[in-house]
Amino acid sequence: MTRRAALIDAGAALLAFAATIVLLALHGFGTPSPEAVPLDGRGVLLAMGAAFPLVLRRRLPFACYLAVAASSAALLALRFPLDFPIGCAVAVFTLAAAYGGDPSPMRRWGARASAAAFVPVAASPNVAGEGWSDGLVSGTLFWAVAFAGTWLLGDLSRIRRERLVELEERAARTARDAERERRLAVAEERTRIARELHDSAGHAINVILVQAGAARLLHERDPDRSKRAIATIEEVARATVGDIDRLVHVLREEGADAPLEPATPGTLEELLDRHRAVGLRLETELVGTARDVPTGVAWAAYRILQEALTNAARHGTGSATVRVRQPPGRVEIEVTNPVTGWRGGREAAAAAGRVPASGRSGSPAGTAVGARAGHGIVGMRERAAVLGGTLETGIDGEVFRLRAVLPYGGRG
Repeated sequence: MTRRAALIDAGAALLAFAATIVLLALHGFGTPSPEAVPLDGRGVLLAMGAAFPLVLRRRLPFACYLAVAASSAALLALRFPLDFPIGCAVAVFTLAAAYGGDPSPMRRWGARASAAAFVPVAASPNVAGEGWSDGLVSGTLFWAVAFAGTWLLGDLSRIRRERLVELEERAARTARDAERERRLAVAEERTRIARELHDSAGHAINVILVQAGAARLLHERDPDRSKRAIATIEEVARATVGDIDRLVHVLREEGADAPLEPATPGTLEELLDRHRAVGLRLETELVGTARDVPTGVAWAAYRILQEALTNAARHGTGSATVRVRQPPGRVEIEVTNPVTGWRGGREAAAAAGRVPASGRSGSPAGTAVGARAGHGIVGMRERAAVLGGTLETGIDGEVFRLRAVLPYGGRG
């Protein structure tokens, strides 16, 4: 019990005692009965017994009621003019609040019976000093209505308290659920950011590797092309650093849930031009890509195409065919590239589950290449699956094929 509740109970006990003393001193509410006993020491002691146990009404509600009811009945039996036992009414209120909804039928009905038992005691003609004709009927009716109303108020207080507790628990559950959903959303966002970082950095590193190799080979034979390759390395590295800074900034923000800027048709063209600049020969066909698509679909299309071109540049023979179409309600991406003599391309297809891994010998680096390609295909397939789409890969002769379909709802 809190200190505030203890102070309230102490105040209630003092008020009940003061009201009882005033009532006894004034000889009741109406005309004093000739049989009424004036207030004396016995009356004061019994008034204390009819009020001060209320201090324990929250801790021991039943014992409190018994003590208050016994003292009140004693006041009535001794002919003190206790027209209304205020302390007893408070005790009945507490009894109803404590046991009115008790799951135990014995305690629940025991409390009701105890409260009802005071009615005939208070209304008895032998106690009240009245005749049977008026005293029994009027007294019983008065005390029954008074105690029934007091019990009802206590029961309503219990229902209200239980309702408040239920609302507080529901609010706490809602807050916990919201916090759990927020944490899950943050975890999903961080997973997505990690994937974006993997794709962006992996793509940039592959471009840098190709350009660095070209710059080294062309350094003496073709200085101009070597300089362009070095400039491309610088440009790609700078862009990658910017991407990493942006992603890390979002990652550090615990509650960040704003999506990244969506990929646009212009970014697809930039992606193709970037790969052309590093020496990948591309045949492209972009149909309908000027239409707006949802952000998630646009990002998935961009990353899938980026990964496919990276694989083509690293594991292919230097050329690829790209077709991006946008019929109503979906985006279709198809990339094909020769992989003659490349173990990594066949291992990539094997990782995708389309063809068995070749037994062809290769260098240890080829194994790493295959693992990298396989991981990229898994990531592409996950991106498509999240959107309800599909991604198919496989080897047709010596040509690696990738086809992705990303739906986003029908359009007329």
